[in-house]
Amino acid sequence: MPKSVSWLRQALGALGLVGLSLGLVGAAGCRTSDALSVANKYPAHASLTPFASDSQLKSYLETLRGRPRPPHSAQPGGSADEGYSYGFESEPSAAPAPEASAAAPSKDGDESVTNVQHAGVDEGGIVKVHGDHLVVLRRGRLFTVRIGGGDLTPVSTVDAFGPGINPSGAWYDEMLLAKDTVVVIGYSYERGGTEVGLFDLGSSGKLAHRATYHLRSNDYYSSRNYASRLIGDKLIFYTPLYLELHSKDLFESFPAMRRFGSGMGRDGFQRIVSASDVFRPAVPLKPGSSAALHTVTVCDLGSRDMPCRATSVIGPAGRVFYVSPGSVYVWVSDHDERGRENSLVYRMPLDGGRPSALRVGGSPVDQFSFLESGDGHLNVLVRSEAHGEGMWGAEVAEGDVALMRVLLRSFGTGADRAPASAYRRLPRPLGHTFQNRFVASHLLYGTGSGWGDPEQHKSGTLFAVPYAGGALSQLRLAHGVDRIEALGSDAVAVGTDGKDLHFTPVRLGSRPAPLPAYTRREASQGELRSHGFFYKALAPDEGLLGLPIRESGRPGHDHLQFDSASVLYLQNKSLRFSELGTLGARPEAGQDDDCKASCVDWYGNARPLFLKNRVFALLGYELVEGRLDGGRISEVRRSSFAPRRPTIAR
Repeated sequence: MPKSVSWLRQALGALGLVGLSLGLVGAAGCRTSDALSVANKYPAHASLTPFASDSQLKSYLETLRGRPRPPHSAQPGGSADEGYSYGFESEPSAAPAPEASAAAPSKDGDESVTNVQHAGVDEGGIVKVHGDHLVVLRRGRLFTVRIGGGDLTPVSTVDAFGPGINPSGAWYDEMLLAKDTVVVIGYSYERGGTEVGLFDLGSSGKLAHRATYHLRSNDYYSSRNYASRLIGDKLIFYTPLYLELHSKDLFESFPAMRRFGSGMGRDGFQRIVSASDVFRPAVPLKPGSSAALHTVTVCDLGSRDMPCRATSVIGPAGRVFYVSPGSVYVWVSDHDERGRENSLVYRMPLDGGRPSALRVGGSPVDQFSFLESGDGHLNVLVRSEAHGEGMWGAEVAEGDVALMRVLLRSFGTGADRAPASAYRRLPRPLGHTFQNRFVASHLLYGTGSGWGDPEQHKSGTLFAVPYAGGALSQLRLAHGVDRIEALGSDAVAVGTDGKDLHFTPVRLGSRPAPLPAYTRREASQGELRSHGFFYKALAPDEGLLGLPIRESGRPGHDHLQFDSASVLYLQNKSLRFSELGTLGARPEAGQDDDCKASCVDWYGNARPLFLKNRVFALLGYELVEGRLDGGRISEVRRSSFAPRRPTIAR
C-alpha cells in the first residue's frame, strides 16, 4: 500500500487515526555466502544463539512452515498458567538519578541543525550543514545554498536518485552528511527496498552523484521515527524484513544489497548476512504468524564503496526501535492462541557483539519512550494498548501506563522476564494521541491533538516522574500536549487549546512545576516531526527556540501538502518566554516544480535554523534570513532555490 495522500485522508477521516496498518512487501533474489566461525566472531556470554550454517538455518525455516505449536510449558521463562500481564507495583525502590540527559541541546560552536534524541547520534533529516553551505532534501531533489561570508545564494541542484534510476513509486525521505558525502535514504515500492544514494559534495557546494545502493527491506516509514542514524562515519539502519516462508527459495527475502549498474550476482544482489549473523528467536514463533528478520545494518562511509555488515534476529513482525550511542533496541510483540501478549526487547550492540533479549510486557509508543541511561539501565515507558510505530501506528496509544526500568546486564537469552518490580504503574492520561520524552532525570508524558484537527483542550495534564525513583507530579496546563522538548535540564510543553498555540516552560528538579506560558493567538503547529523544533542554548538558563506555525484550526497532517505560514522565534530567559517575531513564507503562486518523486512532504518542509551566529527559516523552497536587534527579529533577505520547469520560447 503506497504512501498516497488519498489513502491517508481516507484513513484519517474514516478511522480517526485508529487501526492504521503496517506495510508492505519485500523484494526477491539473493546469493548465499559461507558461514563464518561463530565461536571466533562472538564472545561467550548470555546472549542469543546464532545459526552455524546455511543448511542449519534453512532447516529451521522449513520447520516454521507448519510445525505444531510447542506446549506452553516449553515457553522459556514461565509456565502455561502464568498469564503474565504487567504486575505493576505502586512504587519502585528509589535510586539516585544519573546526571546524563536524554536530550541533546545545541551548544555554542555546534553546527548541527538537527534536533536529535542523543548527542553524537545524528538522525536522517531534510536539512544539514556542510561548512559554508546548507544541503536541503526536498521533493526528490538535493539542493545546496551558500551561506558563508554572509552569502545566501543557491549553488547546486541534482536529483536525489541516480542517473538511469526510475523514481516512480519511490520516496526519498531522509538525508545525512558524513564529511564530504551526502547520503539520501529512500524507499522504493516499485523495486521493493531501501535505497541509499551517495553524492560527493565539493567545497564550492557542487553536488555530484557517486553511487546508489539498493537494500532489500520492507518499508521503514514511521510518522515519528527516522530510519537512519549516523555515528562518526558509521551509517546505521534498522529495517524490518518479513520472511517469505512459503517461497521456493527460503533465502530470497534475506537482507541483501546491490549497487545499481554493478552487475553483481543474480539481479545484482549480494547477501549481507551469513547464517552466523542470524540469531534464533528468543521465544518460539506462533504457527502462521508473520515472522520477521529485524536487521541492523552498519555501513562504513569512510570507504567510497560503502561496505556494509548486518545482524538479524528472527522474531514477530511488530516493532518499535530506538538507537542509543552504543546499541539498537528493537521491541517486538506477538500474541499466543489465548490472546495473551508475548513481548520481547532485543539489544543489538553496534560494536558487532552478540544480540541479547529480555521478555517484557506492554509496548512502547515510539523511540522517545526509551532511554539508555548512564547508570547502566534501560528505561522504557510502555502502554498496554500501543500499536508499534510502523506507518501511523504511534499516533494511537491507549490503556495502562508503566515505566519499566531494568539493568542492561539483565539482557540475555530471552528466557528471563523483567520482574514485576521492574515496572512502576503510572496514571493513565485521557486521549489517544500520546507524547512522551525523557528530559534530564525525568520522564514526561501527556496527550494532545496530533495529526487530526485541533481538539478543544481548555486544560491538560503533563505527568513528570523521576525515572530512577521519586514522587510523580501532575502538572496542570491550559492546553493539550502535542510536543515535549528539552531546554537544557528543563523542558517545554507545546500544545493547542483548539484555537491558540501555547508554549509552557517546565522547571524540573526536585519539584517539577509549570511556569507562565507564552501563547501565540490564532495559531497551530506547522510541523509535527521532532526535527521541526530547535533550541539554541546561549547560556545555562538562556537560549533561542523556533517552531514552524500556521493559522489556527489547521489539522496536523497539513504539513504533508502545505507549507508552514512562518517560523516563530521565542527567547528563553530563566524559563520566561518572550516573542522575538516570525519569519514568514511567500511562496510563488501556482509554482510548478516539475516534481518527479517524493511529491508529498512526509518529513515536513519547514525548519528553524541557528547557524554561524545567524538566524534562518527554511520554508519550503525559500531560505529566509533574520536579524536579531533590540529583542525583535526582522527579515534581512530571502532566497528561493526552487527548480523551474523548462519552458520553450515561442
